[in-house]
Amino acid sequence: MLKATLRSFLAHKGRLLLSALAVVLSVAFVAGSLIFSDTVTRTFDRLFASTSADVTVEPKQDLKSSVPTGATETVPASLAAQVAKVAGVAATHADVSVENIVVVDSNNKSVGPTTGAPTIATDWYLTDRSPVKLTSGHAPQGAGEALLDADTADDKHVKIGDTLAVQAQPGTFHVKIVGIATFTTTNPGAALVFLDPATAKSQLLGASDRATSISVDAAKGVDDAVLKRRVTAAIDASGTYDIKTASEQAKSAAADLGGFLDVIKYVMLGFAGIAVLVGVFLIVNTFSMLIAQRTRELGLLRALGADRKQVRRSVLTEALLLGLVGSTLGLAAGIGLAAGLIKLMTAFGMNLKTAEMVVSWPTPVAAYVVGVGVTFVAAYLPARRAATVSPMAALADAEVAGVGRPLRVRAVVGSIVGALGVAALAGCAAATSTASSSSLLGLGIVLTLIATVIAGPLLVRPMIRVLGGAFPALFGSVGRMSQRNALRNPRRTGATAAALMVGLALVGGMSVASASMSKSFDQQIDKTLGADFVIQNGNFLPFSKEVTDQVRATEGVGLVVRARFAPLAVRLPDGRRVETTAAGYDTPLDDVAHIKYAQGGTSSALAAGHLAMEADFAKKHGVRLGSVLPVEFPGGRTTKLTVGALSDQGFSGGFGTQGGLFFGIATVERYVPNGQDSSLYVNAASGTGADRLRKSLETTLKPYPQVQVRDQADYKKLVHDQIAVLLYLVYALLGLAIVIAVLGVVNTLALSVVERTREIGLLRAIGLGRRQLRRMIRLESVVIAVFGAVLGLGLGLVWGVCAQQVLALQGMKALAIPWTTIVAVVIGSAVVGIVAALLPALRASRMNVLAAIAHE
Repeated sequence: MLKATLRSFLAHKGRLLLSALAVVLSVAFVAGSLIFSDTVTRTFDRLFASTSADVTVEPKQDLKSSVPTGATETVPASLAAQVAKVAGVAATHADVSVENIVVVDSNNKSVGPTTGAPTIATDWYLTDRSPVKLTSGHAPQGAGEALLDADTADDKHVKIGDTLAVQAQPGTFHVKIVGIATFTTTNPGAALVFLDPATAKSQLLGASDRATSISVDAAKGVDDAVLKRRVTAAIDASGTYDIKTASEQAKSAAADLGGFLDVIKYVMLGFAGIAVLVGVFLIVNTFSMLIAQRTRELGLLRALGADRKQVRRSVLTEALLLGLVGSTLGLAAGIGLAAGLIKLMTAFGMNLKTAEMVVSWPTPVAAYVVGVGVTFVAAYLPARRAATVSPMAALADAEVAGVGRPLRVRAVVGSIVGALGVAALAGCAAATSTASSSSLLGLGIVLTLIATVIAGPLLVRPMIRVLGGAFPALFGSVGRMSQRNALRNPRRTGATAAALMVGLALVGGMSVASASMSKSFDQQIDKTLGADFVIQNGNFLPFSKEVTDQVRATEGVGLVVRARFAPLAVRLPDGRRVETTAAGYDTPLDDVAHIKYAQGGTSSALAAGHLAMEADFAKKHGVRLGSVLPVEFPGGRTTKLTVGALSDQGFSGGFGTQGGLFFGIATVERYVPNGQDSSLYVNAASGTGADRLRKSLETTLKPYPQVQVRDQADYKKLVHDQIAVLLYLVYALLGLAIVIAVLGVVNTLALSVVERTREIGLLRAIGLGRRQLRRMIRLESVVIAVFGAVLGLGLGLVWGVCAQQVLALQGMKALAIPWTTIVAVVIGSAVVGIVAALLPALRASRMNVLAAIAHE
């Protein structure tokens, strides 16, 4: 049996190749994502471990905001001298390092990364832990001199002697580049500007007696943990600071990086999941067809004495071999994919090295578990079916199984699972909380997808008759035969179409959700934004007060309303402590925004000691107009604020700003000192046109390339572009699903051509031309692909409408169906069907007629 199995596997290796490609793709994405994330993690772990001080004293980060405030938390610089007196301390240094800066060259071009990495200004203080070394020029000496890292200097064409403008929180100052510093470790992609220590304190922090942290070097033989306890006892009995050892600091930095790595990992695992899911259909179909074609061979094995277990074991062994080959090739492809990602990161400024690629033992284990496991599971049902072949099948040709009892079982099971899925989706639409609605949506998507896959063959005959109904009239007997070929085996047609259905259901659902989000944001912008222009940073980071002053001084500006953000925690009457981000506005808010209130108004919302809250959030937590709420701000600052207004916008916005809290900007300035403006809402003065004011503002803001002037249309486009990023990911997933689905259609048609060799020979003998034969196979492929598209898009539309109900709970109540996208996808599916049929149709048309008729 083993010899027969190996010979069978080698005899059908060409037919199994396309199935192996699905395994290779899924394993490659799994292995590639693990290798890449392990490599980046190991690289940065070494970087953080080698550059962290033995003990670091930092401001306590008790509240973390999802929205940047621009404020830099500091500690007294005098702490360095105080800590230096602690037993076991060899040296201390008051560090200055800020990220809320912009560096601009003489042409008003930003000297900084365009990839989202920060621009960091720090004081020049070399130790054996420094990530850079001076490679040309000299160290900065006094005000007006600075160093720049070599990667940024090369990328932005900055050389020694050039003058740069540094826009910091206290104001803009100019520096002359007197030296270049080169990274000795991995460059994380940031731009680094180094200043003289005294200059860094005064120009970056606006105070010579402050620092962003204190670095502490341990004396020889003193353990970091012991030194931390001593330092804590000496300066931090009340818990004012975060004091960390080198290992704790490295873990904290790695955790901050982890969010970025997780995004890449989950995206790639999403690709792997799609490849696995679609690959399962391909493998099941391939083995089912191979077993149907080998009915006589299996019957002969049974007649020669092989029992059912041996036949089942033989088929599963073939699947195991396919999984091993696919996993091995997939692991190699995954290493190549990881190397490509590392090169891509290098292009974005993160200088990783492929020579330091990490392939830890869990990676190959995961690769083989996925590859072999998926193939084995997918082949199990066909293997069981093979074991039921009777020895009598060796005596006659056996047709492919029809639509007997298995389809009745599919109908029952599919109906039950589908009913549960529909109930979950109905519950999603009726739910009143976002959490329960989202959970029911996820459950409904999984169940309806499973139900559609199970019951898909039942839909083949009615839908194919409709979709291919025009074929006989358009293409005559060739069209009629192509339609009947697709109807001949509903199970096979359903499984082939299911591979395409999965990807298109995903893109259909996400297209509806994203279109609904865009429309909701458009409506919200139209309803609430009353300013002529909004001034914002390109990447939503805050900007310095200098920008605000320049805008106010611009000719034609009539009104400027500032917006700032503040992280806070509010204690609610129901006992909950909610951490969120609130906004602060200038008093003339009504002149630039249209806010609806359930109770109160803007004047009471922005009054000193007051705040406004979203009415539904307030009702949920027992808050009323006049309620006094304890509020915590960063740095341990606390107060009590009175609820002066309840807004009724019906649009919470999300993004870490739950509750819709806002108050006067004086409250932000008091409790988040040194914060920066995030937005400016600008109205034109009387007699000044919008076009004229825009030109004036753009002229004023030329020295600030990070800041942009936007009107309503620009603001809408910005939101659409942000949502489009998610769609691009979905389209990439769709592309992968289509690639594998095309392989599935090609495989099905290729095996179908082999299965129908005698039939094709007879058709050719009675006068069917080669061109007609190719057309027949192409039409069969097109109708199967369009069937999968219609099934997938129908399912996706239902998912998308339900997803919009979840969004409606966040205030995004508009429903939009992107019909253009849907029609384009259906047309694209027909093209996919044509492309997938090219090779099988060509092969069929080249068959020798007599050899085909004699084929068994």
